[in-house]
Amino acid sequence: MVSSEYERRIAGRFATFDQDGNGYIDREDFGAAAKALLAEFGIPARSDKGQALYAGAEAFWQGMAGMADRDGDQRITREEFVDGAVKRLRDNPGRFAEIARPFLHAALDLADADGDGAATVEDTVRVLRCFGVPEDVARAAAAALDTDGDGLVGETEIVPAFARYFTVPG
Repeated sequence: MVSSEYERRIAGRFATFDQDGNGYIDREDFGAAAKALLAEFGIPARSDKGQALYAGAEAFWQGMAGMADRDGDQRITREEFVDGAVKRLRDNPGRFAEIARPFLHAALDLADADGDGAATVEDTVRVLRCFGVPEDVARAAAAALDTDGDGLVGETEIVPAFARYFTVPG
């Protein structure tokens, strides 16, 4: 049985996706997240990186909608999100990581100024702030994502951490 504490925690994650705060997650929320990241890093939407980010956002939306949009209205309510996360992701966090991977990969690519496949911790803070994470929380999270202490955050660090954030109780 899934604990109500776990469900409350997952429900709290809903706001991460509901970018416009209208009470549901939809395709526009994913587009808004992509637009905010592009603006933060000064990358044109029509560039290769911009197009990859929008494609990743669309793939993430499609995967999320496929798991959580139970009534097929192209909007995910808080209840649908909790139901989708709890019932479909708790036992398979790797599935959530895989639907998020194209978007996370493209976001890291934006933040990867030198093309080495990783973003600095500071640029990771910038990414997190684009999603409304407060500065102090963003700094702590980015530092925690740098699991090997090299000052960089790569896909191998962020994708599993992202999946754990949404799927692991505690």
